[in-house]
Order: sequence, then C-alpha cells, then structure tokens
Amino acid sequence: MSDSLLSVFKKLKGNPRACVYTEPLWGLSMNLCMPYLSVYMLALGLNDSRIGFITTICMLSQFLFSFLSGPITDKIGRRKATAIFDVFGWCIPALIWWRAENFWFFLVAAIINGSNGVTANSWTCLLIEDAEKKQITRIFSLTTAFGQLSAVFAPITAVLISRLTLIPAIKILFLNGFILMAVKVIILYLASKETEIGKIRLDETKGKNIFQLSGGYGEVIKMILQSRGMIFSIVIAAFSWIVGAINNTFWQILVTKKLLVSEALLPLFNIFKSVLAIIFLFFVIPKLLKGILKLPLVFAFTSYFLGQFLLIMIPAEGIIKYPLILLSLVFDGFAVGALTMLGESLINIHLVPGERARILAIRFMFIMLVTSPFGWIGGILSDISRNLPFILNIAILVTGIVITMVYYRKSNDHSAEHT
Repeated sequence: MSDSLLSVFKKLKGNPRACVYTEPLWGLSMNLCMPYLSVYMLALGLNDSRIGFITTICMLSQFLFSFLSGPITDKIGRRKATAIFDVFGWCIPALIWWRAENFWFFLVAAIINGSNGVTANSWTCLLIEDAEKKQITRIFSLTTAFGQLSAVFAPITAVLISRLTLIPAIKILFLNGFILMAVKVIILYLASKETEIGKIRLDETKGKNIFQLSGGYGEVIKMILQSRGMIFSIVIAAFSWIVGAINNTFWQILVTKKLLVSEALLPLFNIFKSVLAIIFLFFVIPKLLKGILKLPLVFAFTSYFLGQFLLIMIPAEGIIKYPLILLSLVFDGFAVGALTMLGESLINIHLVPGERARILAIRFMFIMLVTSPFGWIGGILSDISRNLPFILNIAILVTGIVITMVYYRKSNDHSAEHT
C-alpha cells in the first residue's frame, strides 16, 4: 500500500500539496452549481439549441485562450497565471450567472468563462512539474476525487430547490461559488510557489512578448506529431471531452423533461455520482493500472457506452426508472473517473517536461477546436429528440474503443508502468 492514494496524499509536499489540498474548495464552489447550469438556462427561457450554442461559444472562447495559455503561463509564471485566470475564468462568470436573466447574460458569461483555458494549462503545470513522475496518475486521481466533494452539500441543494424552486436556489449556489472560489484562489496563491521549470521559463521569456512566444508553436506541434503516445493521449482526451460536454449539458434536461424526474431530485443524483467517483478513484481504478493502459481505457469506454445506452432506454413511466437511472450513473461514474485520470496522465507521461506549458496549450487547443461544434450539434439534436445527443455519444465511444485497440495492437506503450 506504499503507493496507495491515501499514502500519496499523506506524503504530498510543495505545490502538489497546495493544489490537492485546495481542490475541495472547487468541489464546494463551482462544482456544486455547474451541474445545474443547463436546467437553470432552460428555466430562464432558453431552448435546447440555444443552450447547446452557449456551450459551443464557451468552448471556442477556451480555444482562443488556450492558444495563448502556453506563452502566458511561461511569461508570467504558473502561480500568477493560475490566480489571475481563476478570477477571470470562474469568479466573474459566477457573478454573471448569479444575476442572469436571459440569453445575453449566459453568452457573456460563456465568453469570459472561456479564459479558464489558461488555468487548464497553468494549474496543471503547478500541480505536476515538481511532482515525482511515478505519482502523476495518483495525484490526478486525488484532485478528481476531491473535486467531487460537492456531494457533502448536495442535500442542502435539494432542500433549497424544493423550498425556493429552481431559479432562486441556483442563484444562491452561484453566489456561494463566487465566494468559495475566491477563497480558493487566495489560499492556493499563498500556499504555492513558482515551479523550478517555471523559473527557468520566466528567465528564458524575459524581453519577449506573448505574441513572439506564440510563434514557437510550430516546433511544439512538430514535437507532438513525432510522438505516437502524445497523439493518442490527445485523441483519447478529445473523445472524453466531447462525450462529457454533451452529457453534462443535456443529462439534466433529459432526466427532467423526458423522464419527468423532479428538479429537486437532481442534487441526489449528483451525490450518487460524486460518491461513485470517489470510490472508483480510490479503490477500483488503481487496481487496473497494471502494465499497459489498454484494458483500463477499453473498460472506461465500454462502461460509458453501457451507461449512455441504458439512459436512452429508460421508460418515463413507473418507479423502475429511478433504479435504472442510478445504474446508468454507476457505469458513467466509473468511466468519467477513469477517462479523466487516464487522459491527463497519458499526456503528462509522454510530454517533454521543459515544453510542458506549450504542449498542454496545443493539446487543449485541439480538444476545444474538435469539441466546440458538439455543443451546438447536441442542442439541435436535443430539439428533435432528447435521446439523440446520447446516441451521438454512443457512436463516439465505439470509435474510442476501436482507436484504443488499434493503437495498442501497433504499439508497445507501457506508460502505466511509470505511474
């Protein structure tokens, strides 16, 4: 058990400890309210296609910010970039969502929220660069699990919705999200320091502006294209993001509008998902990390497939729908936890440490570029039938299984042995 998650948690120090220890504040702030954003928009008069359009705009904004995220992270440092763009990417949008009244509020919030494309890069660098390579997978497992601690307060959300109705309850959650996210930003900034690689990049980028630094992406892209492992890890992450974006946007809509589940019950389902994610990450997924990562990836894609397939087959009538929804969440919960951890771990294992910021920027840019149309596509499909976004997910998951099998048939990639 020397390499168990609990053992790794106790031994954390420096920046990994600061990032992991403050992650519960993410779970208790933004992760507590973001699952209800789509039904919140629906309640304020937006239709499915407009909700999907908002999702696409947010991803396009993330794409633009991720283009600059590598140079920004190198130029001002991992620590400072994380603090600044956590405020822009989460605190300010939370205030806009809190006061939202119509489509235009959500559109502006989505554009600003896209600036978290910078922190997706800088925070990962802050978390990983001073950590031992063999602990990367387990550190990502810890951050994912702690991000799910919103389950602790989900019963309060259920009470708020049942007492106040959906809109005022979600407004309270977004105000809470702003406050706790601001606290997280302050604590993380004070508890962390610039990474060793970050210090080197700060010196190397002196006298160069952001746009000059962006000009070096050509070499980084060439570096990525020469590594089958990095290409594969980016493709896997892209599939995970596409399915996750569709599922996160339209799951609540399908459950409340097609299956006719009360909105007050949504927090209880989120409790179930969060508890599952923590259990899987601590006790199930680590047991799969033996040898190559082929089997964990195939299991994850297959589990997601089963969860999505079961979801669209659930009847709207009868009490049987409740245990079937929970069963679909069991499959989804394992898949989300596994794919999140494996996708992040794969890229961080294969990349060149000195170019981490720019490689992660290119990776995130590609993921956002590929994923962004699917929000709008999912919205259009959901307007036709609320099953169709999930049928699209099923097709993507089957493709993920095929690509994984082909990659490992032609590769002796034993990356998991280094985790």
